[in-house]
Amino acid sequence: MQLDQLVIQFQNKDEKAFESLYHMYKDSMHGVIFNIVRDHDIAQEVLQDVFIKAWHNASTYNTSKGRFFTWILNIARNAAIDKTRSKAFKNSNKNLNADFFVDIIHSNENLDNKTDAIGIKKFVGKLAKKCKEVIELLYFKGFTQKEASESLDMPIGTIKTRNRNCIKELRQMLVN
Repeated sequence: MQLDQLVIQFQNKDEKAFESLYHMYKDSMHGVIFNIVRDHDIAQEVLQDVFIKAWHNASTYNTSKGRFFTWILNIARNAAIDKTRSKAFKNSNKNLNADFFVDIIHSNENLDNKTDAIGIKKFVGKLAKKCKEVIELLYFKGFTQKEASESLDMPIGTIKTRNRNCIKELRQMLVN
């Protein structure tokens, strides 16, 4: 079954379409969520919430604005970031030791395999170092643009411009 048809059925609340899309995207979404929350149980919980939210808001997806994968990826990323900013999450992580923070992504070589289910790792690896830094912070670590600006010690306008230009460069790689 073609993806477009599956998405239409999903928007019409077809449970089999939901199940198919879930199985197609669960590994990729779990990888992205895990790279932000750094806990498999929490990532699984957020993943369930993401698909429920997508189910309830399926009518808001518009094919003219982008691919379904990108739409659900944004829901997943935002849900994971929201989870890390929640009071309960912050309180549960107060007593973690420093080892928790050691494994945070420092290069695209360390991306979780589940995050790379769509093969994006090889494309990110082809980008210039300045692009890799921005993309890793914003999309794989879940930083806000302001946080990335502070982490890389550069103006927020530069972060926004690099993000836009680097994503444009990635799109061109994927299309060609």
